Amino acid sequence: MKSTTVRFSHILLALAILTSSIVVILTLFGRSAAAPAAAGPLDLSLEPFAAGLSDPVGITHATAGDDRLFVVERGGRIKIVQPDGTVLTTPFLDISGRADSSSTEQGLLGLAFHPNYASNGLFYVNYVNSSSGIRRTRISQFQVSSNPNAADENSEEILLTVTQPYSNHNAGDLLFGPDGYLYIPLGDGGSGGDPDNNAQNLGVLLGKIVRIDVDSGPGGTADCQGEGSGGYSVPADNPMVGGVGGTCDEIWAVGLRNPWRASFDRATGDLYLGDVGQNSYEEIDFQPAASAGGENYGWRCYEGNSSYNLNGCGVITDYTFPIFAYDNPAEGCSVTGGYVYRGSVYPAMVGHYLLTDYCSGNFWDLVHTGSGWDVTKHTNLKAFGYVAFGEDAAGELYVVNRSAGSVHRLVENSVGPVLTISKSGPAAAAAGEPITYTLTIGNQGNISATNLTITDTIPAGATYLPGSGGSLDGPVVKWTVASLAPEGEIQRSFAVTASQTVVNNDYGVTADNEAAAQGSDPVLTILATDFIFLPLVSRE
Repeated sequence: MKSTTVRFSHILLALAILTSSIVVILTLFGRSAAAPAAAGPLDLSLEPFAAGLSDPVGITHATAGDDRLFVVERGGRIKIVQPDGTVLTTPFLDISGRADSSSTEQGLLGLAFHPNYASNGLFYVNYVNSSSGIRRTRISQFQVSSNPNAADENSEEILLTVTQPYSNHNAGDLLFGPDGYLYIPLGDGGSGGDPDNNAQNLGVLLGKIVRIDVDSGPGGTADCQGEGSGGYSVPADNPMVGGVGGTCDEIWAVGLRNPWRASFDRATGDLYLGDVGQNSYEEIDFQPAASAGGENYGWRCYEGNSSYNLNGCGVITDYTFPIFAYDNPAEGCSVTGGYVYRGSVYPAMVGHYLLTDYCSGNFWDLVHTGSGWDVTKHTNLKAFGYVAFGEDAAGELYVVNRSAGSVHRLVENSVGPVLTISKSGPAAAAAGEPITYTLTIGNQGNISATNLTITDTIPAGATYLPGSGGSLDGPVVKWTVASLAPEGEIQRSFAVTASQTVVNNDYGVTADNEAAAQGSDPVLTILATDFIFLPLVSRE
């Protein structure tokens, strides 16, 4: 009599062979590529833009849609630079007879256009004037004339003056915030070491950020305006309003030594401020957009993160320390605060805060990570005299070199987007059931990829499932994507059915600037009907 018996050892042998086959297949046909690597550091350079300027110390633009740049010359003139880099011969403003530039830190130092300049033609300057043996910082309002390339030099209204006891540490910047108020960073009065501790004295404006409403809207009466017209009001939410007697209501923040160049991030409203150090450290201070003011940036109690002179400290003891500081003189001698790049020409630079040093020519870029700041130092741009950054109307950045009398455009030299593509799918499936494939596209470059086209050819023996993803163009599934940012990653999926084992190996992505990637790892899916088992029946 014949009988059949299924032996357990045979089952194990069959399973072992099937498992080994799948392992070998998966080893030969890797299912996905490694994740994209992080983008590298910025590759910066400077492109000559304008020349022939005399002692330039500042640069800015007037209003949205206006491609002109306005360069501040310390001697008392403002020059217009056309979009092609041509400098107009006739100054936009000439107050050389009013600005005292006899000392290297004096003269015409700052310029800001009213947020509504396009309709009201108002702009503001910060300059040092000397009369009767007394030097004063003047914050003055001017009006443009009927000629858009010329100001009315007789329209000056002196809003505020601040007596300067010494010829240095005059700071000189002024800028409008997202709230429409005028912010004026002022130095500590000069000499060395802030001998009168002005920066911690709430009864003077020296060593402070002043915040005023030049539109004289609802607010308090000016109380520390010196000999100016007082043609402004104090915003009701300034932190010193209603304080003890003798406190200047105009104060927004305290503890500055010689703030040289400040800027608001046009995307976030955050304030960045370069503050020149005494002997050891140069620093960048920061105020988030949500701040209610009142920060104490430490001087003269602290220089950078280190104590300097704690005598007389204690007005506001909750110090706000810098987000970045570097050694003086090892890394430079005088910080030049910059801007967060928000232009469109160099996507890799977006969100990076750029700064430099006047003496060493070192540049740095800072990026906020959420928990801190990543800092990269750039030593390839070295030159003496980088004294100011500025934005044009589109957010592109420029750097002024005082010693050379020139303006340069800041350039980021990335090579373009670097695309990657990988694919995943099931190793096995049953005949007739949906088989879903997923494509992963990454950009490892420093530049955004634009106008991406992603394609995948339906493998032989498979049938596309309509509506499962993409659109079918003959035998090819296709997707289009407008943009993929640096370090970005996207996924696209579709499904097929099959009645036999399929190998999916023809997929890729293309984009502008000849960026492309082709899939290199086939994805094999074994159909259950194709499994081959060894005989499991033993005859005895």
